[in-house]
Amino acid sequence: MAATGPLPPLSVAAAAALAVPGVAGLQPRLAHRLAAAASPTGPEAAAQHAPEAGVRIDRMPDGSGWHLEVRCVLTEGHRVVDTARDVHDQVRAAVLSYLAAHDAPIAVAVTVTVTVTRIAARDRTA
Repeated sequence: MAATGPLPPLSVAAAAALAVPGVAGLQPRLAHRLAAAASPTGPEAAAQHAPEAGVRIDRMPDGSGWHLEVRCVLTEGHRVVDTARDVHDQVRAAVLSYLAAHDAPIAVAVTVTVTVTRIAARDRTA
């Protein structure tokens, strides 16, 4: 039986990740980047309107819950391991809160993998 509850929206996970200090943005997967490049509005505009492209949600193979993958770009000057841990904790808490608010079963499992794709240099012109 797959009692997983509603699919958590990508926007919940993306907003939680972007709220963590040290996160400069989310890195879209290749499929999203190719789709944005083919978009009539241009890749920059498409990327600005779809920050959740850096988050992927899949059902666990046994149907017991959800697995999220978050691909982050961090800002220089933050410890990577601490920031990645904070992203993990914030995204997991936000998704669990969303699921609880939408009557998901209490035993729904939520796992989160955080991948740091790069570290962006700070703007030193200011």
